[in-house]
Amino acid sequence: MPKGNKVKKKIKKTKSAKTSKSKVKILSKPKELDKGPIKISKTYVPKDTEKYMCEKHKVFFRMKLQEWKKELVKANNEALYNGSMDDNSISADIVDQASSYTDKNVEMKAINRQIKLISEIDKALMRIKDETYGYCLDTAEPIGLKRLMARPVAKYTIAAQEKHEKNEKVHADD
Repeated sequence: MPKGNKVKKKIKKTKSAKTSKSKVKILSKPKELDKGPIKISKTYVPKDTEKYMCEKHKVFFRMKLQEWKKELVKANNEALYNGSMDDNSISADIVDQASSYTDKNVEMKAINRQIKLISEIDKALMRIKDETYGYCLDTAEPIGLKRLMARPVAKYTIAAQEKHEKNEKVHADD
């Protein structure tokens, strides 16, 4: 087999004096990174005069939801580990046993409701991240600050919520 002549190409690398790191500019940089994270005081309350769901509103509701979730998790842990949920107190009296069973059942239902609420809080936090928090999932209209202050995990406007509840009632009657 004949050997072919291989031609090596010389690549000349030159460094330009004009190329420097300071001239590299990222154009797609979000505005909030320029200003740094938004900080609000602990006494801040969203106002109707501000732009709806501005960065201050999002930070306020994120903090409110995270604090609420922390309280619920703490309460659940205390109820499960330190509460009257232990089975060591078995009584010989059947009435005491029934009462204890009923108390535990009520406590477990409360814990289950709180677990569902924690899940709703997580979904609301995801909506804040997705920039859809504060807007109705059905109509995409603003839910309103008053409603969100009263129920931070609200997903629908009052009209849309009433419609959903009416549909649930109709289907429950079937």
